[in-house]
Amino acid sequence: MYKIIIDTKGSDNGPSVITAGACQALAKFDNLEVILVGDHDVILEEVKKQNAPLDRIEIIDAPDEINNYDNPMSAVFEKPNSSLIVALDTYSKRDDICGMLNSGNTGAVLTGCMRFLAGEKRVRPAMAAVMFTSNGNLTCMLDSGSVVDCNAETLVEYAHLGAEFMGKMYGIENPRVALLSNGSESTKGNKVVKEAHKLLVESDLNFVGNVEGNTALNGLCDVLVCDGFAGNLVLKVTEGTAKRILTDIVKYAKETGSKEAMELFNHLLKAYDISSLGGGVILGISKTVIKTRSAADEKTILSTTEMILNMAQNKEIYDKTKLKEINHVQN
Repeated sequence: MYKIIIDTKGSDNGPSVITAGACQALAKFDNLEVILVGDHDVILEEVKKQNAPLDRIEIIDAPDEINNYDNPMSAVFEKPNSSLIVALDTYSKRDDICGMLNSGNTGAVLTGCMRFLAGEKRVRPAMAAVMFTSNGNLTCMLDSGSVVDCNAETLVEYAHLGAEFMGKMYGIENPRVALLSNGSESTKGNKVVKEAHKLLVESDLNFVGNVEGNTALNGLCDVLVCDGFAGNLVLKVTEGTAKRILTDIVKYAKETGSKEAMELFNHLLKAYDISSLGGGVILGISKTVIKTRSAADEKTILSTTEMILNMAQNKEIYDKTKLKEINHVQN
């Protein structure tokens, strides 16, 4: 059994939607148990409404909430009874939980993770988005929106975090690392990007150079490094462009009555459904935490839960492989 803790508060759509998504995940995965943190009565009412298996659900009452208007630093220390802090505190103390999911205040999640789940190296955490590329592979982009201002050294730290993550979670040997810039030439970019480029060239990473926005998802790299400002723009422009294309296809189909256009629409709707991508993985901490977008719906929670399960299973495979390698060397 895999156990995941879910903060039901802080999202745009409210705790009932988050709880409903968790119940859908329980229905899909027989090997899943969930810990739902938030208003006990609200959670219980939705769980009963969804006819979810109560024997695989634990509810932890947390009366307070950190919303998107709260100051992240202040809220983490001034709202000890908020669902986010209760969830993080519980997660930090229990070894039977394999992952945590939150849909609220990004800054508070990062600050809370640094307080409760700081990694051994104590690097600045980053939020990574794992996205499909045009050739069917995966690219890990970080930072995707948590830290908007970075220096060159921080971008290099992100490169190491991303490479380690793609190696551990997806078994990619010597991941290709690229730097997001406004040109592929080494001379392009702002001051920070140029400095980061020099440091990455000198590093022991498999650095393949700069990548432009129009080729970022072409499968040229396994790890794409950028600050949170640029990364968040990449995500939202990609989503906005996809929505615009889909809207135009529907308009054309209605005007012409084209069945082929609607077939194309249905195909692209699945391919570019932002809810199916899960959420951003917080790297640089000791345990798995995924932050979804604030507008998360039931499908987002289901997809993110599946993402955490896959990561837990991949980590088990990675740990067993490393253990065999160590035993082989010792023997």
